[in-house]
Amino acid sequence: MPENTLARVQTIIQELLGFDKESLSPEATLSDLGFDSLDIVDLALALEDEFDIEVSDEEAGSFKTVEDIVAFVNSRA
Repeated sequence: MPENTLARVQTIIQELLGFDKESLSPEATLSDLGFDSLDIVDLALALEDEFDIEVSDEEAGSFKTVEDIVAFVNSRA
């Protein structure tokens, strides 16, 4: 898992929900972080902007952990 992608995803989550970046481990689940459906939409939009990719609602809904998000982004690179 490229550290750069992880760091960028952690920064996005930090900006969306105000978490301390260091507490956002790759294994952290979005439900444990308190993501709701609106947060998932905001996350998808932020990922699209940050990485210049498209994220469907179905794809965004499949994210369970921070690591899932990083793997998805890397698969689109």
